[in-house]
Parts: sequence; structure tokens; C-alpha cells
Amino acid sequence: MKKIIIAIDGFSSCGKSTMAKDLAKEIGYIYIDSGAMYRAVTLYCLEHHLFNPDGSVKEDGLRRQMDDIHISFRLNPETQRPMTFLNGNNVEEQIRTLEVSSHVSPVATLGFVRQAMVGQQQAMGKEKGIVMDGRDIGTAVFPEAELKIFVTASAEIRAQRRYDELKAKGQEVSFDEILKNVKERDHIDQTREISPLRKADDAILLDNSHLTIAEQKEWLKEQFNKAVHE
Repeated sequence: MKKIIIAIDGFSSCGKSTMAKDLAKEIGYIYIDSGAMYRAVTLYCLEHHLFNPDGSVKEDGLRRQMDDIHISFRLNPETQRPMTFLNGNNVEEQIRTLEVSSHVSPVATLGFVRQAMVGQQQAMGKEKGIVMDGRDIGTAVFPEAELKIFVTASAEIRAQRRYDELKAKGQEVSFDEILKNVKERDHIDQTREISPLRKADDAILLDNSHLTIAEQKEWLKEQFNKAVHE
């Protein structure tokens, strides 16, 4: 059976990462979380005081330090889930906080950041047999991907999922604040100058607002089987 590249794009908090991780595990592919890469750069910026008081990025400072930012993924031997490492340190928990979520969009819109991350992602995908999710995988990173999925759901449903996820981790969060963050990220992602969020012409649309996890898994496996046998 031929190996392919699977690109899963879509809006924030659609469950793209969980979906991509589950699919990769089931079909024996490598999973690459592109969103986690931008979150890791954001965490680096927070730790190195590279944000201005108004939330904008100190671009010159970050540009000078981009070569010092190395992101990799390793499997957790217990959960068999990939963990994100920033310069050799496991940052999987830190990059999922609301603080990182609320700072990630201005970092991800910077051309030199996207160029550096896309270079790292394309290097990871040379051998194929990968599943990658993000905002511009099917349009900018792997436009030649054999299977492209574009995921959407209503902003309210996505905010509720994010709220439940953070509450389960013991974080004190406000639903209204999360909904506001989700809508702001949608606007920024869709209107940014470089690689705006959009559905690739040959991507298959998946609205998972009212799908169960099991239904979604079955649908994805079906699309994968079609793609590898074409």
C-alpha cells in the first residue's frame, strides 16, 4: 500500500489534533502537530519577554532568535501520543494554556516565523506516511498532499469543547472569554496576509459540530482508504 501525506486544516478547537493523532496511530503514520509548533514559538516568546505591553511581538528580537528555536515530537511510551519538545524540553502542558492560546495568533502571522516552521515541517514530511494538522497544511505546506480534510464547527461548540478541556485540567476559565478568543482567532486566521486560513480547492469538508468521535473516526478511515487505493 502506497504511503501518502494527509493534511488536516480547519478552525481552532475543532478537535483537529485529536483527530489527526488518532488516525495516525490507527494507520501507523507519524503525526506532526503544526499548531503545537506555533504554540511552542509563542511559549518561547513569553519566556524570553518578546511581547510588547500591547500584546504585539518584538519582531526584531524574535527574528534574531529564530535559529535558536528547535521543535521536535516524541512519542509518550505510556500513552503512545506525541509530545512537543522545545529545545529538548517537554512543553506539551505549557503550550495548551489559555495564556499561550491568547498570544499565538500574532506570532503565527509573522512571515519569518511561518517560513521557519514550514521548512521544519516539510523536512519532516519528505518520506511521506505522515498526518499533519494546522491552518495552511493543504494550501501552503503540502499542497501536493494526497488527502486533504478541512474541519469546521460552530464557534459556540468549539468554545465549549475548549472550556471543557481546560476545566478537566483544573484550570479556572471563563466560557465567555474562551468564546471571545475563538472568534478573535478565527478573524485573525482568515484575514492574515500570509497563508490565511482557507479550504483548499481539493479538500473534503468535514463539519463535526454534531458528530460523535466514533462517527468521525469511521468517516476519516473511509477517506483514507479511498485515497490510498486511488
